Amino acid sequence: MPPRLILSLLAFAVAFPLAEAAETLSLQTAQLKALGVTIGTVGEGDHLGSGLLPARVLVPNEQMRVVAAPVGGMVEMLAVAPGSTVKRGQVVARLASPQALELQRDALQAGSQAALLQQSLKRDEQLFAEGLIAESRLQGTRAAAAQASAQASERRQGLAMAGVAPGKLGGPLALSATIDGVVLEQGVQLGQRVETSALIYRIAKLSPLWLEIQAPVDVAATLREGSPVMISGSEVRGKLIAIGRAVDAASQTVLLRAEVSKGAETLRPGQVIEVEIAAANGAQQRLPASALARNEGATLAFVQTASDAKGVSFEARQVRLISQGGDSVTVDGIKPGEKVAIKGVSGLKAMLTGVGKE
Repeated sequence: MPPRLILSLLAFAVAFPLAEAAETLSLQTAQLKALGVTIGTVGEGDHLGSGLLPARVLVPNEQMRVVAAPVGGMVEMLAVAPGSTVKRGQVVARLASPQALELQRDALQAGSQAALLQQSLKRDEQLFAEGLIAESRLQGTRAAAAQASAQASERRQGLAMAGVAPGKLGGPLALSATIDGVVLEQGVQLGQRVETSALIYRIAKLSPLWLEIQAPVDVAATLREGSPVMISGSEVRGKLIAIGRAVDAASQTVLLRAEVSKGAETLRPGQVIEVEIAAANGAQQRLPASALARNEGATLAFVQTASDAKGVSFEARQVRLISQGGDSVTVDGIKPGEKVAIKGVSGLKAMLTGVGKE
């Protein structure tokens, strides 16, 4: 600012004794305009508060399940599509599978063999008790019965893992949802032949949801778990649940994770959004670097204390600088919702020191 303009403003301030205290300034509208003072509200806009940070909406890992083909076969029926709501136990697809028939056949044969050997074991135990057979024969029968029983159990477990109903042959294999949720993805088409473990559907419970946020290192250093998270342009709120320990070498950002419960239905997995994070105690706030002035070793911010049609009053408040990065700073001593001067601060500082010398 030209020295002549500063002197004229100081003279104007003396002519109109508006200062009430050593650290308070009162300016008329003409003075604000001449100094180019711009006022912003802490916690609003791109230049105040924590700033807008990019985030991606994710489904928590424990809330996601896949319906996969337990055996190879052909997709005979698809009951739902992406976006459909399903209930746990609901049949969502059917698979015609020769492999499933083989599993059923093997299980039936193993069960029959185990039952037959159990009968032989009972007969040999009776015969041994009557002294009609040697003990070695009984031991052989016992070993064979135990092996057959283990094989039958293995076959039954294989049927259960494949979702095949035991005790009967034939019919398509029914695939069911394992949780209540929404179908996010369909991996096959009707009539398609699939291999074992092929993805049929991906199902997820969509509340709560996660937000993965990329935050600059200096911003992450001011945050704590539990800090409120606000989604830009929305009333949806969440909270910070994890702060990463590693820094991405390329972007110099830290990965944050937030959880959103109330209002999660308005978000979509994979959606890219912008969020703002406030400090948990509300004391640390992010300001543009242009909002601060330094005077006699102190860091000052000019906080609006009153406003009317005639002008505005500012308090020259001392704040503590927490961190600085690029064109923004994080300070302690400013509350969310307070109005501060973010431009024209050098002129306010000149008036402050000028008034202080009077």
